[in-house]
Amino acid sequence: MASKVYFIKNVTAETVVEMYDKLGIELPGNVAVKVHSGEAGNQNYLKPEFWRPMVEHVGGTVVECNTAYEGERNYTDRHIKLLKKHGWNDFFNVDLMDAEGPDIEIPVKNGTHLKKDIMGKNFLKYDSMLVLSHFKGHPMGGYGGALKQLSIGCASCAGKVQIHSAGNYTEANQQEILWDNLPEHDAFLESMAEAASAVVDHFNGNIAYINVMANMSVDCDCCAVAEDPCLKDIGILASLDPVAIDRACLDLVYASKDEGRDHFLERVTSQNGEHTVDVAAKLGVGSLEYELIEL
Repeated sequence: MASKVYFIKNVTAETVVEMYDKLGIELPGNVAVKVHSGEAGNQNYLKPEFWRPMVEHVGGTVVECNTAYEGERNYTDRHIKLLKKHGWNDFFNVDLMDAEGPDIEIPVKNGTHLKKDIMGKNFLKYDSMLVLSHFKGHPMGGYGGALKQLSIGCASCAGKVQIHSAGNYTEANQQEILWDNLPEHDAFLESMAEAASAVVDHFNGNIAYINVMANMSVDCDCCAVAEDPCLKDIGILASLDPVAIDRACLDLVYASKDEGRDHFLERVTSQNGEHTVDVAAKLGVGSLEYELIEL
């Protein structure tokens, strides 16, 4: 059965809330709101003011995790300072889920590379999740959307290393494995899909997705030095299916007449980014078939 994906061209903070309400879901209990808070120096990430009405609408807690590369978000003390500098604490309760150890593990049911997903211990505080994704390019994944937020975005620093290493992580070899001995590239993409499946399984239907196609650079919000956006804003999408929403975003880029389309797609295709979507569908995370409902 085709999944419903709602789409509107108007990109505003208020429209994000309207799109969420179209989903007809009420996220229960303690709601984690996953955002990308932006690396120091990045100019393209979506600011807390933009997300404020949506986060307040669900009464959620903004959640983030430490990164696995050198920068201002790799270490808890630096990351907390940057979150405050970027203004997230001005509006929201913010939870850096792996600020303190020990990490926890959740199962990956049908993984080829991963048997577990490593998360910050605070992940277990939440009953449901709203995944707010800034759709853009990514240097390794090809693109960043809902599936990246579920996988790399939700994993702890150690979990990120495990995904990038396609399951070859140990605490002793963390840095060596991550940057000096990367696996075959598709294994990394497949590991992203597997990690995403673990988070989806954990919340068991109590999860929703919004992708905003604005400020679309070929680079991720994790890049301190990023290219400026190359595509005009396309719109906002909402769904209960992370595979369908990412597939719909990619299809909208393919259908675009914008002069920056080919540059953006070169980033996606050069990194085989669509492979993550296909593998996630095979794992049962969602459906490649969708009905795009334009509002």
